[in-house]
Amino acid sequence: MTGARTSLERPGQAPRGILTVAVVIPVKDDAPLLARCLRDLRRQTRPADEVIVVDNGSADESAAVAAAAGARVVPEPVPGIPAAASTGYDAATADVLLRCDADSRLPPDWIERMLHSLNGVDAVTGPAVFYDLPPRLRPLRRILADVYLGAYAATGRLALGHAPLFGSNLGMRRAAWLEVRSSVHRSGTELHDDLDLSVHLGVGRRIRWNRRLVVGISSRPFRDRAALSRRFRRGMRTIRMHWPEEYPPYRWARRLRGPHRE
Repeated sequence: MTGARTSLERPGQAPRGILTVAVVIPVKDDAPLLARCLRDLRRQTRPADEVIVVDNGSADESAAVAAAAGARVVPEPVPGIPAAASTGYDAATADVLLRCDADSRLPPDWIERMLHSLNGVDAVTGPAVFYDLPPRLRPLRRILADVYLGAYAATGRLALGHAPLFGSNLGMRRAAWLEVRSSVHRSGTELHDDLDLSVHLGVGRRIRWNRRLVVGISSRPFRDRAALSRRFRRGMRTIRMHWPEEYPPYRWARRLRGPHRE
């Protein structure tokens, strides 16, 4: 997938020239939703230069769907999104790495807006709205998403000293990934890969949370209390596993000494 490319600049530096973009999608047994996501990517105003689908042991047609759409399929047998996402980032060769999930629904200018928002920062992320709520809750879809992701963003900022990345909707410079790839946790199903990446990427680097970078996400992980409770426990575990080195007061002190994060 190729198209017009975008120049990104850091403040105070000369233009680096034309940059390439890769989109990484971890997947397991989500063929129908993946097909929809890949259609969204084909309709982008600024197409991706690479689309990498990491097949995390699917028993359905996910890999075949990805290949038929022209994506590069990379297998990752180690279970869990941490392994799958990291494998995708490693496989990418583009200058900018974007990440979404198989159930993400992407507006046609998603890549274009992500690139624009990356100007001057190392990583960028944004919120989402639920697209498959029951009819009685659909009028509240934005409010419910704001409550969930607002809580995530607020607690993440308190714990990290900067905005946390949201895995369904994030982008980063490949150079930043190469600097942290050896330190992120690549295995396990009881941690959040996006929060773990935030811990490692946010020290000394600029992360921007842009409220206008909205994508659609499925509400299925939040349809029962047990699943929702499990997600919160994973979040706390992800933060605590980095203590005492990354205890919040220590990170805030480094933040005050380091570059400003947006």
